[in-house]
This record gives sequence, structure tokens and C-alpha cells, in this order.
Amino acid sequence: MLSGHVTNGADHSDALLDPEAEQLLADSRQRVERRLTQREQLGETVAAVTFLAVAAAMVVALPSHRTLELTLMVALVAGYALASRIRFDVRAEFTDVTQLVLVPMLFLLPAEMVPLLVAAGYILGDLPDYLAGRRHIERVLMSLGNSWYAVGPAVVIAIASPDGALLADWYVYLGALAAQFAFDVIATTPRQWFELGVSPRSQLQGAGWTFAVDTLLSPLGFLTALAAVDQPYLALLALPALGLFAIFARERQARLESALQLGDAFRGTTMVLADLLETDDEYTGLHSRDVVALAVDVADELGLSGRSKRTTECGALLHDIGKIAVPKEIINKPGPLTVDEWEIIRVHTVEGQRILDRIGGVLREVGQVVRSSHERWDGAGYPDGLAGEEIPIESRIVSCCDSFNAMTTHRSYRAAMPLEDALAELRAGAGSQFDPLVAEALSQVLRRAAPAPAAADRGREKAPARLLTT
Repeated sequence: MLSGHVTNGADHSDALLDPEAEQLLADSRQRVERRLTQREQLGETVAAVTFLAVAAAMVVALPSHRTLELTLMVALVAGYALASRIRFDVRAEFTDVTQLVLVPMLFLLPAEMVPLLVAAGYILGDLPDYLAGRRHIERVLMSLGNSWYAVGPAVVIAIASPDGALLADWYVYLGALAAQFAFDVIATTPRQWFELGVSPRSQLQGAGWTFAVDTLLSPLGFLTALAAVDQPYLALLALPALGLFAIFARERQARLESALQLGDAFRGTTMVLADLLETDDEYTGLHSRDVVALAVDVADELGLSGRSKRTTECGALLHDIGKIAVPKEIINKPGPLTVDEWEIIRVHTVEGQRILDRIGGVLREVGQVVRSSHERWDGAGYPDGLAGEEIPIESRIVSCCDSFNAMTTHRSYRAAMPLEDALAELRAGAGSQFDPLVAEALSQVLRRAAPAPAAADRGREKAPARLLTT
């Protein structure tokens, strides 16, 4: 279910998390330890108060067809608390395995009481985190708001009252599941939007996975309830399944931790290389940092994925890393370079790839971007003579932004070009030197930008790196 999942988690497709998902996961872990913000306090208070009012009204108003067995109730609430701690992070939210216990609760306990018991299970499940200081006590309000999802199926089951022949009322159970999802979305979407600014569309895109998990777990919960109709304590047969899911969740969590650590190492290595480049040649280092800002904006304009944006960002920052192997008298030469000197300069992209390949991992992907960062759309670039879409999109972005920045900053052998002249050169090179779509995207970014500072100032200022801030 989604409503028990008002947090920001992450999914991982390989050893390194998508940068956006990584940031969401890091933010969520920090958030739960802090007090609620004013917006969160307001949103969660409204959700909690309305939930308690509706849940209490259900106990009073809805017909009761089952006798409450106190011991069974305690056992199922404890089981729910245990299931609520078995969580799987999935990008913008997480899912748990509480459906295995919710379904038996609906059939073995008075259905009208289930929402309140679900809330008790959530609070009990989070109790170790409250006691250990891993979760702020104010966030107990979220346990109440997160229990809204149980209202829908409880109302359906209580009214339909499927006592006895459970299998004969299969359409009732589908209706209960649909009501669960509907109440989940209705209760959660406005809270996430109001409190965290997460758009409804973004929430619904991420909800499919969690709803799929609940749908798949529902038959298992139903079979447990079916077996326990005459002997209610057979519902405890769900415990081995919970133990199995707990093992899977722990393994997944370990992989996420490894991915986060790898991400930290990746960022650290990238920044060390950037600092090394700047120490080796200040202008080249500052130029690379300037190119980063443009490249990230163009990647956003083109709608690249989070992974491609990260690769673009790192490629822009490190596209000149190979120049540490080029003699400084060539890099800083005040006049035109000779043919032999140009041949030495052109080796820097290959040398850059070699450096990053030796580090390995994700930086190997960045190495390919660095190698191709001086290819041309018409195939006349170097070192491989790639043309058109043979050139990685990240390299095409870096090439265009690199050239524009070079035109609009002072060099040792020429003055900076006026902005309008540089834009004209950009348009003239579209389709020959530059990917036309990338050139147009850069033009759009520049048109929307505030007036740039004087070219001389841009050449001297140190732009802060925006590395992996998504």
C-alpha cells in the first residue's frame, strides 16, 4: 500500500543508484529523525484527526458480525507491527508486507475495528525507532494518517459481511482491494503534495509498484484467512512468510547501503580529479566547472534521464582531465599551435579516458564521454571520427557547451567573443560541428538565463561545481 509509505526511498538498477533516487533516499533518512515542519504538522494533524474521527464512527455505526477475541487481536496487531518493519524501498516511496496480515484481520476480527488496529500496529512497529532516536516522536501522527488506506476495505467487508462461504463472495474482495487503493491515493496524494511538494502525477507513477505488491500478497493473506476461519490461530501460519520477506528486505537494504557508499566514493573521486585538474592548470579547471552549469541545464532541457544527466555532469567536469598529461607550454602557448602541437593536444581525450578507465566502475562510462567530447556532428572531429548519433548524447552536450564557453571567455591568444557573436557561431555550427538539437537546447537555455556577467569576469570567476546535486 502507498499510505503506509509516506517517505522517500530509492530503487537501484545497478551498483550505483540513480542520482535522483539516491538523493530521495538520503533525504528521507534524515527527515525521519527531525521534527515535523510546519507544513507537515498541519497536513499530518488534519489527516490524523479526520482518520480518528472516521475510524471511531465506523466502530459505532457499522454493524458488527464477529466477536472480538482479545488474544487473537493482540496477536494480529503484533504481527502487523512486525510486517510494517519489513520494508522495501522503491524510488519515491517504500512498500511493506502488511497486506499478509491486513487481510486476515479483515476476516477474523470485527472489520469496523480494523483501521484503529492498523494504526496501533503502525505505532507499535515504529516503537523501536522512537526509543532509539531514529524517528522523531512527532512523526507518530504519520502512523495515524498512514492508516487511512485500511478504511476502504474495512467498510466494504463490514457492510458485505462475508461470513462463512468466503469463496462465494470473490467480487466483494476485489471491491475491497479497489477501495483500499482508492482510499490510499485520496488520503496520501494531497499530503505528499502539500507537505513535500511531490506532484500527484509523480506520486501516481511511483505507486504502481507498491499496488502491484499488495495485489500479489492479497491472495496469500486470503488463503491464511480461509484456513483460519474455524481455527483463528492458524493465521499465525503467516509468520514464516514474514520471516522470509524479512530476509529479502535485509539483503535489499544491504545492497542499497553498498550503493550509497559507492555513490559517495564516486562523487569523492570525481571531485578529487576535478581539484587535481584545477591545481594542474587553473584556467582549465575553472573552464571545466563553468561548462558543468551549462551542460546540466542543457541535459534538463533535453529531458535526459537522471543517470544520463549525472554522466553529462561528470563528463563536463572531467572532459579536460587528460590535459594533465599535456605539456604546459603547449596549453598556455599565447599564439597558434603548430600541427605537431595540435596532435599532442588531441591525445588528451584518449588520455582522459585512460585515466577514468583505470578507476573503473561508473567512471568508465564517463570516460567514454570524455573520449568523444571533441567529436563533430559531421564526423570531422577526433579521436575516432564519429558522426551524428554515433556520438554519445552526453558527449554532444559537453562539446557544444565547451565550445560556447571557450568562445565567451578570454584565452591567452585572443579576447572573449561577445555573447551575440557566440550565439551566431553556435547557430552556424549546428548540423556540422554541433548536434542541431543540442545547439537549439543550449540557445533556449541562454535565452532564458539572466544577462551574463562581463566576459572578463566569467573568465576569472570560480563557478561552484554542481556535481551530483540532483
